[in-house]
Amino acid sequence: MAHDHTHAQKHDHGPDHKAHDHTHDDAHDHGGHGHHHEVDARNASRIGIAAILTGAFMGVELVGGLMAGSLALIADAGHMLSDFGALALAWIGFRMARRPPTSRRTFGFRRFPVLAAFVNGLTLFAIALWIVIEAIVRLSNPHLVEPNLMLWVAVAGLAVNIASFAVLHGADQGNLNVRGALLHVAGDMLGSVAAIAAAGIIMATGWVQADPILSVVVALIILRSAWSLTAESAHILLEGAPGNISLEDVTRDLAAHVDGVTDIHHAHLWSLDGKRSMITLHARIRQDVARHAVVELLKVRLRELHDIGHATIEIEIEGEDCAGGDCD
Repeated sequence: MAHDHTHAQKHDHGPDHKAHDHTHDDAHDHGGHGHHHEVDARNASRIGIAAILTGAFMGVELVGGLMAGSLALIADAGHMLSDFGALALAWIGFRMARRPPTSRRTFGFRRFPVLAAFVNGLTLFAIALWIVIEAIVRLSNPHLVEPNLMLWVAVAGLAVNIASFAVLHGADQGNLNVRGALLHVAGDMLGSVAAIAAAGIIMATGWVQADPILSVVVALIILRSAWSLTAESAHILLEGAPGNISLEDVTRDLAAHVDGVTDIHHAHLWSLDGKRSMITLHARIRQDVARHAVVELLKVRLRELHDIGHATIEIEIEGEDCAGGDCD
């Protein structure tokens, strides 16, 4: 859920009103904003190159698989088709994320790449399921396979996949969208290796069932990657706390080490896109301290010690009732 906040908003109601201070750090500090754009532009460029390489070879592998009668090649071609769509979606995601915020989308489209990663994970599940079903059919009904053609097409596919993987490896691997693209291409590489192994076994022994059996092995590996990618992107979309930050540790640290703060509560921690962490919290302070000074200390500690660059802080004065009862 994207939170609508107005940056640098402060409410000072004077001595006759309850003291509240709603203060926001900019999630995109000026020093890092340009850096993020530069990194995202490099990521988008590399994913675009990988998409072109994958899409260009996909048709060749599909035709080769049909001519050779190889499930391993057809499955890998289907995976490459999904990869092309996933890489294209990832590229669009980076382009969309660069759009500026609006009054309706106050964080712009910065969460779109996470949504793209989630869709990529779901497509991996679908592909793996199709491969397993087709392999079961072929195990009970063996198909003739042309191993020589299968081998050459698989070797060419592996070369393309290695080139795509090398291109993506130079991107920001901490980005969930890039990781999703890498998982897709890695799955393709495994598919090509399985096809090469199956072709070699068939050439040496004539055992055509090596083709569907090795396809199932690849499908199981794809499923493991799909689960990891889908679970992590879903966690972000559901606004779960970042895995590298403990909300309990953060609130305990602020209450113990920021002078004037007696309690931190009603705290919520989430990540916008898997890299930028955000927090909202209520801070109860003593009556004898300057609330704006405390807020600044809280923001500095959150930013420098906990890597949380966007904070929404509401101040409550010790001994006063909480306005609206929203203090739990």
